[in-house]
Amino acid sequence: MSKRQEAVVPDMERQIEIMQELREISLSLAEQPLGYVDTYGCQQNESDSEKLRGMLVEMGYGITKDENLADVAILNTCAVRKKAETRVLGNVGALIHTKTANPRQVVVFCGCLAAVPETVDTIRESYKHVDLVFPPSQIWRFPEFLQRVRNEKNRVFIDDDVEGEIHEGLPLHRDNGVKAWLPIMYGCDNYCSYCIVPYVRGRERSRSFSVIVDEARRLVLSGAKDITLLGQNVNSFKSDIDAGSHDFATLIRAINEIDGEFLIRFMTSHPKDASDELFLAMAECEKAARHIHLPFQAGSDRILELMNRGYTKESYLEKVSRAKDLMPDIVLTSDVIVGFPGETEADFLETLDLIRKADFDAMFTFIYSKRPGTPAADFPDDMSRTEKQVWFEKLVDLQNEISERKHEGYIGKTVRVLVDGEAKGTEYPLRARTNGGRLVHLLGEPTLVGSFADAKISHCNNWSLFGDVV
Repeated sequence: MSKRQEAVVPDMERQIEIMQELREISLSLAEQPLGYVDTYGCQQNESDSEKLRGMLVEMGYGITKDENLADVAILNTCAVRKKAETRVLGNVGALIHTKTANPRQVVVFCGCLAAVPETVDTIRESYKHVDLVFPPSQIWRFPEFLQRVRNEKNRVFIDDDVEGEIHEGLPLHRDNGVKAWLPIMYGCDNYCSYCIVPYVRGRERSRSFSVIVDEARRLVLSGAKDITLLGQNVNSFKSDIDAGSHDFATLIRAINEIDGEFLIRFMTSHPKDASDELFLAMAECEKAARHIHLPFQAGSDRILELMNRGYTKESYLEKVSRAKDLMPDIVLTSDVIVGFPGETEADFLETLDLIRKADFDAMFTFIYSKRPGTPAADFPDDMSRTEKQVWFEKLVDLQNEISERKHEGYIGKTVRVLVDGEAKGTEYPLRARTNGGRLVHLLGEPTLVGSFADAKISHCNNWSLFGDVV
């Protein structure tokens, strides 16, 4: 198989017909049926859930946030860590009570865990109330599957996982009018030894350059102010579908040319493919947010090789230095794994050294989670969970010190923020983000939601800033 699969866009005509057929049935009912979508994991899953909700709306369903009221209850799952899987299975088990109260309820299990054969077997044997299971690549056929469940009155399990397809033209139902997810590619070719994603999301395939730019333009016209370009590795985006060849830096420049006031963000960025062209595009495009999330995972070259990450500690730090040279105000965040199989204290100290040198604004830290089916699952791992926890806490303490120092640098300054929603608390009623993605708890009127504003920062903690609208 070649490194990059040619993208295939399936024919949506039959799915559109089925959505219309189901809509007519919904409209004939005394009460509008309701759909519920519970999302786990990454932003790509959030984007997929927008499509699931969009299809439900096209089929005549209202959207509810209460699974007890739902006629269709969907769990869109994550397979990256064991903790997420345990939580999902607990919640899908709890749906037996909603199904008992409403026997007509259709329970749907989809997302990345639905592409893991062992998990699907568990659902088949131990969760008899689940009616429909399908993997991420088959999301575009959801109307067809739902119709089968309704018509056949049987459970439907879909295991024909087609890796090379890109589903275009699906309806969307977005919960947030200010922030928008925009997938630009699917799948991953990196095969990091600890990661299940390539096995459940398939090989890399990029969407059409012109389709993405047109979709970004429509999002801006609809009022989106914060657009996040999504992919398992956005840096490897390469669209040959249109005339010519377009890479990720070219895509950022094209979206930057769209009229309007908005920010361009992206997730996730692989260090081995983070190029000078990307950093230059970010520096030269005024709408590109000064933030890059660049997971390093480990500071030891030996562990990085075992992880199959494709870079060294030195080459990673060189890229960080280059990004900071071009954008002195860049906000740098990252991911790190503690306790990878075979990791020694010397390896861990290399990780701490990298953190000090990179000087991250914030970091997401994880203790290694064994994922069956990945190469690392077979690596010898003699370290106890208790020992890994000690390292984890040392790492968190170090990053908290750095984050607090970084955030203290904002105090007394006035920064431009996007007010993206109302907060749950009453002391600071607004929630906002800086250009660099830092969370700001804000004093101000609700009428500011959806707009850019200047905020004077008064104080901070490790994870967020606090301020008042100027």
